[in-house]
Amino acid sequence: MPRRRLRCPPLSEWSLRTRVTVAATVIVGCLLSLALLGFYLMLHWTLEDQLSRRGRDALYELSAFVRLHDPRGEDVLRTQIDGFNLLQSVDDQDRVLASSASLVGYPPISRLHPSRPGETVSEHLTVRGIPYKIFVSATRVRAQAGWRTVYAGTPEYSYAAVRRLLAVSLGVGVPLSMAVMAWLVWTAVRRALSPMRTMSAELADISGGEPYGRVTVPGGHDEIAELGEEINLALMRLQRTVERQRAFTADVSHELRSPLTGLRAQLEDALDNPEDEQWPVVARAALDDADRLQRIVADLLLMARLEAGVQMERRLVDLGELAREELTRRRGEVPIELSAEPGVVVLGSPDHLRRLLVNLLDNAEHYARSRVWVRVRAIEPRIAELEVLDDGPGIAPEDRERVFLRFQRLGGTRRREHGGTGLGLPISRDIAIVHGGSLNVVDSDLGARLQLHLPLARPHER
Repeated sequence: MPRRRLRCPPLSEWSLRTRVTVAATVIVGCLLSLALLGFYLMLHWTLEDQLSRRGRDALYELSAFVRLHDPRGEDVLRTQIDGFNLLQSVDDQDRVLASSASLVGYPPISRLHPSRPGETVSEHLTVRGIPYKIFVSATRVRAQAGWRTVYAGTPEYSYAAVRRLLAVSLGVGVPLSMAVMAWLVWTAVRRALSPMRTMSAELADISGGEPYGRVTVPGGHDEIAELGEEINLALMRLQRTVERQRAFTADVSHELRSPLTGLRAQLEDALDNPEDEQWPVVARAALDDADRLQRIVADLLLMARLEAGVQMERRLVDLGELAREELTRRRGEVPIELSAEPGVVVLGSPDHLRRLLVNLLDNAEHYARSRVWVRVRAIEPRIAELEVLDDGPGIAPEDRERVFLRFQRLGGTRRREHGGTGLGLPISRDIAIVHGGSLNVVDSDLGARLQLHLPLARPHER
């Protein structure tokens, strides 16, 4: 049976806790290693500098002694420099003429031969019988009987201690520190992500498309708390959307049922008593109901297209010319006065903007007593304004937002009569929003005053 090879999952499949822990541990390990390396190099440079200075001092003292006395024998060389007790005086034939007690019987401890008098050279070397590496400095001296090379050395106890410290730190300290860091990061990330796991479980419990639950927001003002607040806000918006869609579906069903029921009843009555019915009258009534159904379906289709964000062709539209063309075409019973500044140009869909204007004019004509006013102008900062004002009963302040709800019926004098779809003003506001503008009912001393704001076309767009 072939042996299965263990395969490490790719990084993208690691959990967030694992990725954060591994990344933090690796970074800390690298930083600790670099810090130890830097510390070692600094100590190495410091010790090297100290050894060099003390070696020169030892050579200076030893050279003066050899120059004056040119000593011979063993255990005759000494210095006052602490630690430098490996001393030799060697002639040009590499014969040891004198030495300290520590080097009795040793050959020359180094092959260093300075090229000129007074020059000091140094090296690190190993000498048999001495357990540590030694640091040796050498120089040339003119004695009474000829040239001598003098050596002054010291065991590198400090270097050995530093190397042991570095080895222990790298071999034990760094792995132990990385293990502690990994545990700390793992625990901290687990605690930090605990509210997210709670929110995830609560979101999973919100099933069936019923966004009425809420997730638990942790205390504090960190990013996870902000995420919980945003999730609750999204759930609240989703709940409102679901409720609005349900209400809209119920309203659509009711609005479509009424003309369909009337049409069916008329046709059934006519068929039950065909000899007593005036078929042209029945046909006209049926045609009226069919026209109302067609208007409702067309309005619903337009609203669906607007809400779906269907791309529309945008062109430069002069609002004043658009209003003038529409007023020339209309044959209403209520006079309409137009006041339009020239050059109020916006970038948008001519068909949609015309539909918006028609809806506003139909609404104004329906409730006006004697006259309707339309005003087009440019206001700051770079906003086009179109107002439609009538001298009717007006709209109460508490109803100014309700008139933009779908299929909304108002009480009193602004009650919608049979024949309209109840979608004209909601469609008009959706068109305004799609064009980056707004449509609102504002204060008026006369009747209802609807105000449209759209961004003016920029100079480079014209």
